[in-house]
Parts: sequence; structure tokens; C-alpha cells
Amino acid sequence: MTDQAKNILLAAPRGYCAGVDRAVETVEKALEKYGAPVYVRKQIVHNKYVVETLEKRGVIFVEETDEVPEGAHLVFSAHGISPAVRESAVERNLLTLDATCPLVTKVHNEAKRFARDGYHILLVGHEGHEEVEGTAGEAPEVTHLVDGVAGVDALPDFAPEQKLVWLSQTTLSVDETMEIVTKLHERFPHLENPPSDDICYATQNRQVAVKAIAPKCQLMIVVGSQNSSNSRRLVEVALEAGSQEAHLVDYAAEIQEEWLEGVETIGVTSGASVPEILVREVLEFLAERGFGTVEQVTTSTETITFSLPRDLRPARV
Repeated sequence: MTDQAKNILLAAPRGYCAGVDRAVETVEKALEKYGAPVYVRKQIVHNKYVVETLEKRGVIFVEETDEVPEGAHLVFSAHGISPAVRESAVERNLLTLDATCPLVTKVHNEAKRFARDGYHILLVGHEGHEEVEGTAGEAPEVTHLVDGVAGVDALPDFAPEQKLVWLSQTTLSVDETMEIVTKLHERFPHLENPPSDDICYATQNRQVAVKAIAPKCQLMIVVGSQNSSNSRRLVEVALEAGSQEAHLVDYAAEIQEEWLEGVETIGVTSGASVPEILVREVLEFLAERGFGTVEQVTTSTETITFSLPRDLRPARV
């Protein structure tokens, strides 16, 4: 095999979505306006590089609000929070900025509305994920988590007259979610669908891009952190779509030489919380090993942007 035979298919879109871009910029603007330290509850986004970079600039990441000094500035992460967390911040007189992705906020609003209208909510998502905890916290007494296909059988029986609706975590695999929803409908024929798809546009677009290139790849490299749900789903989607092998890495240095043995075509993509600099480092790493030809495969173009929290927007002249 010659070096000329080695090539890379680079998925597009990839990397930062509008919600992540807004969240990271919220923290950066808060540092500029208020100075360090700025506190952030949980990781602002699920990416090791982003978190470590912000820590160097004076951001302090905490697990809960009671770790934040009274009166300090606290940013809520992109994944959303429950009303109980918001109330705790108020009790401690914290100056809060909400970096919750607007698409996550949409699901929160749906949960509140359906609970108010007498529904029980079947929430498709991963147990323990911050987004799921935040959404479930809007109506904990009527929300039932459905974690995977097996979670369908674990649900209680509902009376035929009980109104039911399903909602989902925004960063799931589209195909897996539809498989779960199909089983939910089989068990609960009167189950209603949400008014619009909860899985975010960026998650779907990145999965579609991976599906387009995976059948042509012996190896797929997904740049992203292990705690990033959407990044982990990209690995699964790549394997299901035909890539012979797929791995999730935070940095180029984590790529193992044996992965490249006998490989002619590598697919490269990144999760929605990954800055482009990390993808560029992967491309440079692979170029040094003969994978010098890069073809970008674009399946959609993203133009969505979200405005910053009101306190951080530029003053109108």
C-alpha cells in the first residue's frame, strides 16, 4: 500500500454546535466582565480540553451550588438544571448566568406543560446524565426514565385513560431513540408524540454525516470526551453504518499506531462540544503517518446561532 492510497474522509458538519458555542462564550464573556473567579456548576460542556482551558483562565468548576461562596458569579452549564438547583442558587444569593442550550430549555418547557396538563412523561435518556436530571426535575412526580430498549419493560403499567407522552434527551442516537419509541408505542398504544423532535439538529446532522462516510472507512476517529453523550453516539453510529473500527479520543496522542495498520481510508469527525483545533491536531498526526489526502464530505450546512444571556449582551448604542 502506497502513501497515495491513504486518505481521510472528514465529516461536515462536526464540532461546536450553536448551544455549545453560546455556553463557552457565556463563560468567556463572564470572565471578561466580572473577572476571575467565575464558578460553573458541572462542566460547562462535556469536553476535557475546554474545561482545562477555562480552568487556566480562572474558572472554578463545582458539582453543586453549596460549593460556591455566597454572592459569587455562577454559570449553569449547557445541559440544563432542575428548579431545585435554581432555588438553591437564589438561597445563596448567587449571581447566576444560565448557559442552558435553548434546545434543552425547549424540552424543559414541554415537560412543564405536559405535567400541567395531566400527562405522565416517558423520558428517553441515559440515567445520571445532567440533561436528564434537569428535565426530570421539572416534574419528578410524573416523569419516568426510559434508559435503552430494556427500560421500556421496566416501566409501570398505566391505566388506558392516563395521558402519556414521550420526550427525549437531545443528544441521543436518532436510530436508537426511534427503536425505543417504537417499543413504547407497542406497549402503550395511546402514547402521544412530542410536538417536535427533541433530538437536537446538531446531533442529527453529525450522525447523518458519519453515516455518509462510515461505509467507506476501515477506521473512524471521533474526537470527543468519554462523558460526551453525543460523541459516544457517533462511535456507535459509525460502527452500525459500516465502519470496520471506530474509536473516541480526546487528543491526537491517544490514537494508537496499531489502529492504522492496513488501513487505507480513515473517517474523522468530532462531537458537538469539541473545538476545531483538536480535529486539526488529529489531521496533522495522521498526515505524518501518510494520510495526507483529506476530502471533506458535507451533508448539511448549519447557520443557527443563539444569543448570549441578557446580562452579557453588548449594550445597545
